Amino acid sequence: MTHVTEALLMLKVTVEIWPGGRESGRRVLATANIGRVKNGALADYRVELSEEPHGKICGSLQDYPRYSVTLWDLVARAIAVALTGKEELPQRPQQLNVPVRTSSGNTPYVRLREIPEPARSLFEKRMVYSTRPVIEEDPQPMDCVYAWDWTDFLAGRR
Repeated sequence: MTHVTEALLMLKVTVEIWPGGRESGRRVLATANIGRVKNGALADYRVELSEEPHGKICGSLQDYPRYSVTLWDLVARAIAVALTGKEELPQRPQQLNVPVRTSSGNTPYVRLREIPEPARSLFEKRMVYSTRPVIEEDPQPMDCVYAWDWTDFLAGRR
């Protein structure tokens, strides 16, 4: 199998975050390497998507009609192929619906184990130095967070 690093030509798409719109605080969130592995009017491409903590996702785009549309079409199709194996976008994800529970002491909380990935990993990173409740009646009392921390995370305030 041909790897992107063995490509005839490679495009690199970088996704960065600029906190507060300031370039000085920017950091890379994800990258897409799209390499042309076969030349011609109908070219073949190999794509590698990288995003922490998910690692790499790879795919191939075959017989792509170069010069027929904009470069963004190639980028979108390459990403779709890596994510789904097909030249189509996956179904739009549903909004996260994590149940908020209330302890016997009236503390609203969320179970970390009920938060789906990748939200759980991102949220846990933001909770590293935060206070968390110990909900004694929960089967996993150390696996809980305050509900307001979860809602702040969803609102972009954490």
